[in-house]
Amino acid sequence: MSDSDDDAPALTAQTLAALQEFYHETRMQSGGDQFTVGAVGEDWGLSQFWYSDDTATRLAEEVIREAGEGGRIACVSAPSVYQKLKQGVVPGSDRVSVVVLEFDRRFASYGRDFVFYDFNEPLALPDSLEPGSFDIVLADPPYLSRHCLSQMSRTVRHLTRGKVLLCSGAVMEEHAKELLGVNLCSFLPKHNKNLANEFRCYVNYPSQLLSG
Repeated sequence: MSDSDDDAPALTAQTLAALQEFYHETRMQSGGDQFTVGAVGEDWGLSQFWYSDDTATRLAEEVIREAGEGGRIACVSAPSVYQKLKQGVVPGSDRVSVVVLEFDRRFASYGRDFVFYDFNEPLALPDSLEPGSFDIVLADPPYLSRHCLSQMSRTVRHLTRGKVLLCSGAVMEEHAKELLGVNLCSFLPKHNKNLANEFRCYVNYPSQLLSG
């Protein structure tokens, strides 16, 4: 991982061409839809575990409702929800804008929606992501550690106008409440592959997810 976003290597023309070829292949494998959840394979070395289609849809519906008409949504290390929003199959997805903050540069193929993000440099963000830029921020820290959550919480607090939807392990409940003021939801998110750790959602606003 780089010391800062500025130090991260830029994508060369050759790398971009390879990236486009990769996405052409994955689009063919997923029926031609680059926004299908799972169109980009999980990299377990980066602790990537994609949500099930039902979970991605439910979370997409949640952030659309909370963002409101013309609202802005940030998906921090949560590309499954970004993809579901961009598919256009969830009602209202055409009335919001969304960006995905990710360390994995394969998602750079999503163009201006993609923001390179390293939780070790939580405020190394482009000028376009001003404080309070987003109506709701959905974050999914890749690691179940206080350090990772603490760093990502700085990003979330910088970006949001108030609303936070956090997806993380049940073991992070106390840290999540302390760092982001969020409460445990009854809704149980699922992944395409079963995880060893119990996974939960947390919010800091009145939500349908609280009651399942």
